Amino acid sequence: MRQVSTRLGDLDCHVVDALPEGAMPSLAVVLCHGFGAPGTDLVALAPELASLAPRLAESVRFVFPAAPLTLAEFGMPAGRAWFHLPPELLMGQQRDWTRFTQEVPPGMPAARRAVMNTVSALSAATKLPYGRIVLGGFSQGAMVTTDVSLRLEEAPAGLSILSGTLTAEPEWRTRAAARKGLPVFQAHGRYDPVLPFQEAERLRDLLVESGLAVEFLPFDGPHTIASEEMERLAAFLVARL
Repeated sequence: MRQVSTRLGDLDCHVVDALPEGAMPSLAVVLCHGFGAPGTDLVALAPELASLAPRLAESVRFVFPAAPLTLAEFGMPAGRAWFHLPPELLMGQQRDWTRFTQEVPPGMPAARRAVMNTVSALSAATKLPYGRIVLGGFSQGAMVTTDVSLRLEEAPAGLSILSGTLTAEPEWRTRAAARKGLPVFQAHGRYDPVLPFQEAERLRDLLVESGLAVEFLPFDGPHTIASEEMERLAAFLVARL
């Protein structure tokens, strides 16, 4: 697959596809990496998904934005973040998850604006409406794209939440009511030590109660992307074509 680095809206992105030169995709997929990862962290998912479902190679452009914040001052020169996390979470200490689910994380609004501007630029570049763009990500990237998916002026084609969690619950619950029927693929490891499995279940329940079409995959693993997750994600994307 062909890979290029470019800037879309406010963010530097890696764009991957196997489309003929000059051809436009029929679907775009935006996947945002997790806290502390480099902007290239999820790029290898594109050829893996295309190998699992060859139809994706024929039709889809994958976009992997790099988060706007650098973590160089924390000893991670290549690490990026969508917003900063509480020290106790970074140190693996117990967190008040009930409080976390209710609050808007500091920095989320700025991250949201950056992703929204990137999605808008992608839509203009590909001539695809938002309804032909799937949003998603891993961990913190999933939090940001969930927030964006509930706020865009038009619903995206789908939302993929890979090891994400619930936050900003009052706002998300209100906005989810206007997203009835939105296809969602959500996967989470039962033994996730970073973002607890039960918090993923709370997010799932909020989305289901709001009328979104959630496909939920629990797997026996930690804070990672499992092989069965990739297979189900590939099928989810094919269904959006």
